[in-house]
Amino acid sequence: MNSRRQQPARSKHKITEAELRLRDRELLPILDNWLARANASGGVHIACRPGCAQCCVGVFAIDRLDAFRLQRGLNELADRDLERAQRVLQRAAESLERNVDFFPGDLETGILDDTLEAEEIFDEFGNDEPCPALDPETLRCDLYAHRPMTCRIYGPPVRTEGGLGVCELCFTNATSEEIIQAEVPLDGEVTEAALNRQLEEVAGKGTTIVAFALLGA
Repeated sequence: MNSRRQQPARSKHKITEAELRLRDRELLPILDNWLARANASGGVHIACRPGCAQCCVGVFAIDRLDAFRLQRGLNELADRDLERAQRVLQRAAESLERNVDFFPGDLETGILDDTLEAEEIFDEFGNDEPCPALDPETLRCDLYAHRPMTCRIYGPPVRTEGGLGVCELCFTNATSEEIIQAEVPLDGEVTEAALNRQLEEVAGKGTTIVAFALLGA
């Protein structure tokens, strides 16, 4: 018989909302600094300007941290400009109404299914749908300071598992060598992933879309 006393399991520290806010605020300047350096490296080849909204059309998946940040941004917007925030919510509701019949996920939680079939459906889901955060009159993001990670790194050359990707409006007259030379290694990606994992321990795993995230604020 084993005479050693069984030790109680150690409880894992789960991140609080206050900690999450603080650490996300520490992360965002890192990403903003990377974007500034990446745009400077790209120079005249970077076409991104206020009012250019091509990357704001088409539904894409966001993680828990993105959703948390968007919800915080919407609540802060409501404190400053309630009518503007209500317009964002209205656009989110209308977007879901147009696409809900084809959503490959849980309509109660807004979480996307992670099956291969669902991924294939999502590839064709809402490709012509403008982001609810996009003001259709100004073509500017109403939640720009709280935009998802995908939005923050879109434009300059970014290396992923699929290779070196770049916005189709940027580097149109550049050679492959110029695109490679303009790459700036992405900062903050590891920190963002780790922070998202901690949030998943509290909120649960899974990805969603901007419209569901905003309506859950």
